[in-house]
Amino acid sequence: MTYSLIDSGGEQKFERWGSYTLVRPCPQAIWRPLHAKQWEAADAVFSREQEDRWRFSRTLPSSWTIELGGVQFKISLTDFGHLGVFPEHSFLWTALRSMIRKEMRVLNLFAYSGGVTMAAAQEGAQVCHLDASKGMVDWARENAALNGLEKAPIRWIVDDAMKFLKREEKRKSFYDAIILDPPTFGRGNQGEVFKIERDIMPLLELCRAVLSNQPRFVILSCHTPLMSPLVLQNLVEQVFGPGQTKSAEMVLSAPNALSIPSGCFAMKTYG
Repeated sequence: MTYSLIDSGGEQKFERWGSYTLVRPCPQAIWRPLHAKQWEAADAVFSREQEDRWRFSRTLPSSWTIELGGVQFKISLTDFGHLGVFPEHSFLWTALRSMIRKEMRVLNLFAYSGGVTMAAAQEGAQVCHLDASKGMVDWARENAALNGLEKAPIRWIVDDAMKFLKREEKRKSFYDAIILDPPTFGRGNQGEVFKIERDIMPLLELCRAVLSNQPRFVILSCHTPLMSPLVLQNLVEQVFGPGQTKSAEMVLSAPNALSIPSGCFAMKTYG
């Protein structure tokens, strides 16, 4: 079973996650739903306006598994409405598969539940998976087990991204590809504060310092409203120099519903 967008509107989205249908907030969807009657059959609805944030029409398991972009994921309802994967990222996993070379070194920053990590490891890469949240790194390790990657060459790191990059630069530890999805605002595992408008340039410059002499690609994605595709393209071109750059919105699409813009990305490829 996999993911699909069923409908959107009224600042919400109606989705199918494997066997279950869920309604969650979506501020971008300011239009009217096209299939409002179908929403009544949703298995659960999440709201940020009520104390009991999930409202259920039937009992759901504590977790279940879906397949997305060739990767198996553990799905679980969280108190903040996330489920353990951002489906708008799945096209990036497909794109990077063709660029991976066996045993190349890949750095995945702000790695969340590991979609990039799993796809790269499936193609034979050596992956460094970093997130400031131990809980999310543990979740990603569960996903690795679901995909038969328990013994794959994956380094699991719980750390602040900028501190880690500074240490890697001193160690002269270089990567052939870097993927990062920084938050708008975040805290490191020791309380470090990250603000994207202040810290994105220093972060990218640290990434450039640990990029190998023969890199394959850099992918920067982001869900911050002020970060348009052109903004990300300008950042990537300025920091990472020669190569081919493309940028675009990330989109959740449905065959019979309106598509939802869901952040953006810029990709720099070399050679």
